[in-house]
Amino acid sequence: MDLGNKNCWGNSKDTWRTTLVLAYQSLGVVYGDLSISPIYVYKSTFAEDIHHSETNEEIFGVLSFVFWTLTLVPLFKYVFIVLRADDNGEGGTVALYSLICRHAKVSLLPNRQTADESLSTYKLKQPPKRENGSKVKLLLEKHKTLHTALLILVLLGTCMVIGDGVLTPVISVFSAVSGLELSMSKAHHEYAVIPITCFILVCLFALQHYGTHKIGFFFAPIVLLWLLCISGLGLYNIFYWDPHVYKALSPYYMYKFLKKTKKRGWMSLGGILLCITGSEAMFADLGHFSHAAIQIAFSFLVYPALILGYMGQAAYLSKHHQMVHDISFYVSVPDSLRWPVLVIAILASVVGSQAIISGTFSIINQSQSLGCFPRVKVVHTSDKKHGQIYIPEINWILMILCIAVTIGFRDTKHMGNASGLAVMAVMLVTTCLTSLVIIICWHKPPILALCFLLFFGSIELLYFSASLVKFREGAWLPILLALILVTIMFVWHYATTKKYEYDLQNKVSLEWLLALGQSLGIYRVPGIGLVFTDLTSGIPANFSRFVTNLPAFHRILVFVCVKFVPVPFIPPAERYLIGRMGPPSLRSYRCIVRYGYRDVHQDVDSFESELVNRIADFIRYHWSHPETTTDPGNEDDGFQSSGECRLTVIGNADFSTSRAFESDESLQQVSVSGSFQTVESIADIEMNPPIKTKHVRFAVDDHNDYDDPKDMQMREELQDLLDAQQSGTAFILGHSHVKAKQGSSVWKRLAVNVGYNFLRRNCRGPDVVLKVPPVSLLEVGMVYVV
Repeated sequence: MDLGNKNCWGNSKDTWRTTLVLAYQSLGVVYGDLSISPIYVYKSTFAEDIHHSETNEEIFGVLSFVFWTLTLVPLFKYVFIVLRADDNGEGGTVALYSLICRHAKVSLLPNRQTADESLSTYKLKQPPKRENGSKVKLLLEKHKTLHTALLILVLLGTCMVIGDGVLTPVISVFSAVSGLELSMSKAHHEYAVIPITCFILVCLFALQHYGTHKIGFFFAPIVLLWLLCISGLGLYNIFYWDPHVYKALSPYYMYKFLKKTKKRGWMSLGGILLCITGSEAMFADLGHFSHAAIQIAFSFLVYPALILGYMGQAAYLSKHHQMVHDISFYVSVPDSLRWPVLVIAILASVVGSQAIISGTFSIINQSQSLGCFPRVKVVHTSDKKHGQIYIPEINWILMILCIAVTIGFRDTKHMGNASGLAVMAVMLVTTCLTSLVIIICWHKPPILALCFLLFFGSIELLYFSASLVKFREGAWLPILLALILVTIMFVWHYATTKKYEYDLQNKVSLEWLLALGQSLGIYRVPGIGLVFTDLTSGIPANFSRFVTNLPAFHRILVFVCVKFVPVPFIPPAERYLIGRMGPPSLRSYRCIVRYGYRDVHQDVDSFESELVNRIADFIRYHWSHPETTTDPGNEDDGFQSSGECRLTVIGNADFSTSRAFESDESLQQVSVSGSFQTVESIADIEMNPPIKTKHVRFAVDDHNDYDDPKDMQMREELQDLLDAQQSGTAFILGHSHVKAKQGSSVWKRLAVNVGYNFLRRNCRGPDVVLKVPPVSLLEVGMVYVV
C-alpha cells in the first residue's frame, strides 16, 4: 500500500479493513523504538541509584511508575490529545510550528504572500470571538523577541530529535546484544558486545541508501513477533512467579517507593523515563498513517504488550533477590528460549533504530525546506511511497557518532542518561507548542491550555530534572549536540534572512531594465534563461549587475522563485503562480513555484518541462482573459506601473479554477471567472526539431479564428517559447559571499563572516540541490554586505 497516498488519511469512508492494515503497518514504522524499551528500562533504573531489596518496594515502585508514565504520556497525552494537533494529517515539531504560523503572524520565513493563504491546504478556520485567546495571540504577534524565542524552541526540539537519532540506535542495539553476557564469561563478553554492536550499526547505516521500502515489509512482522514475545513471557512470569504483581499498579506503591528511596529514587527516574522512548514517533509519523490506525495499534496491542512485559519482569525479580547486581531483561527469559528471544530482540532493535534514523532524515529535510538547515543532498529512495528519503552526509555523520558513543560510553547507564534527556526535551517542546495550538488554532480558553501545560509539563519536568542531574554521567552529550546544532541552524537562518532583506532593498524595477536596454542595446540570445531568485517581485540585484556588464540575455526570460510555504504539501494544480513582466513583446515572465515542507522536489528535466508547459498555459490564459491578468488602468498592454502583471495560479486542472493575484510583496486576490479547455482537449503545435529535442504541447483550440490579431499574437508567443526551449535552457543562479557591515557587533561578525561562510563553503550549492546539470549552469557572483 502506498503510504504516501494522502487521499486515504483521515477519510471517513475508510473501511475497517484499511484501518487495520494501516495499524499493522504502523507497528514497524512507529512502534519499533517504543516496543524495544523493556530490554533496558529496569537495567538503567537499577544501575546505580537504587537497589533491589527483599521488601520488593523498589521493584514494585518502579513498576508503578512505569505503568502510570505509559498511561499518562503516550496514551492520554499523545493518543487522545496531541494527535489531534495535526497539520493536514502531518505531525511533529515542524508541523506544530507551521500550524501556529498560519494562525498567528509569528513566522520568520521570508517572501510571505497573501496568495499563499488561498491554498487548499492552508486551512484557516474563522476564530470565534474569544477575548482572552485573542490577547494571547496579539501578545505573541506584537513582540519580535517572542517570534525568535518560538523559532529557537522549535529548533531546540528539532535538534533533540536529531540527537535521539544518534542515541536510540546505540542503546537499542547495545542492550539487545548485551544478552550475550548470560552465555559467555565476563572477560569474553566485554570484548564481544562492543564489536558486535559496532558491526550491526555499520551494516544498518550502510544499507540506508537502498531505502526502507526494500526491506520495510519485514519491519511490521518483526515488531509484532517481538510484542507477542514480551507479552507471552510476561504472562508466563506473572502466573509462574507472582500472580499478585498487579497490585503494584496502584499509585500507592509510587509513594512508598519515594518515601523509602528519597533523593535516590528521584534520581532513578532518569532510567524509568526510558519506558516512553519513541512515544514522539506516534505524532511525528502521523503523516504516513491515519489517526485511527495509530490509536488502535497502540491502545489494543502495543500498550497491553508493554505493560505485560514490564509486569512479567517485575514478577520474576520479586522472587529473585540474589540478582541485585545482575538485573537485565534476559534473566527473566527461560533458558530454552534465550537464544530465539536474543535474535528477535536484535532484529527488533534494528527496526527501532531504522525508524528513528528515517525520522532524522525527514526532520532535517523539513528544516532545510524552512531555511533553517544548510543545504544537503536529499535522495528520494521510493517513487511510490511519499517521504522516504536518504541524506548521504547526515547518514555517515550519524554512523560515526553512533560508533563513537558506543565505544565511549560502553554501558547502558550512560547511554540511558543521554537518551532520556533528549527524549524528555522533545516532549517538553511538544507540550509547549501544543498549548499554543490549543489557544491559537483550536480557539479554546487559555485556562484549558494552561491546565494541559501544567499537568503534562510537570510530569515531564520531573523526569527532565532527574535526567539533567546526570549531566556528568552521559546527559551532557545531547546538550552538547543540541547546542552545536541550534547554533548551526540559527546562524544559517539568520544569514539567509539577512540575504533576503538585502535583495529586497537592492532590487530594481523593470522600467530600469527597459531603459537600460535602450541605452546599451541589449542583445537577445536564443533559448530560455531561468533566473533563480528569492524575490517575488522586482529584479534581483545580481541580475541587474550581470546585464550591466554583459548586455545580453535569453529570448525567453523567466524569473523563478522557489519558495516554501508553512504547509506540509501543496497540490500540483496550485503549485505555480505565473505572471508577465513587462509587455508581451519582452517575453519575460515571473514564476513562483511553491512547495510545502514535506513535498518531493522534481528533478531538473521534469521541472523544466512542466515549467514551460505552465508558461504556455499562462500565455493562452492571458490572451483569452486579458482582464484578469492585466491592470485595467494601464493602456500599454495592460501591465502595471511596476512593469509586472498580476500573478495567476496555473495548474493542470480546469482553468475555471484559476485565480489571479497582484504582483507585489503583499498580494491581493482578484476574482476570476470563466471556463477554458484543458491541455488534453487541444491540438499540438509541432516543429521539425533537431536530433535531440524537447517537445511541448501547447493549448491551441482547433476552432480558433487565427485572423484575430490576439490569436495571431498568442500563436507567435507560443512559437517563440517552443523555439527557445528547443534551443536550450540556461539556469542562472547567484554565487554569493556574505559579510557583515563595518561597525557590526562581534557576535554578528562571527555569525556571518565566520559561521555562515564556513557552512556555505562546506554544504551543497544551490545547483546541486536543484539538480542543475553543469553544462546548463551560469553563476553570477555577488557580495552581500549585511
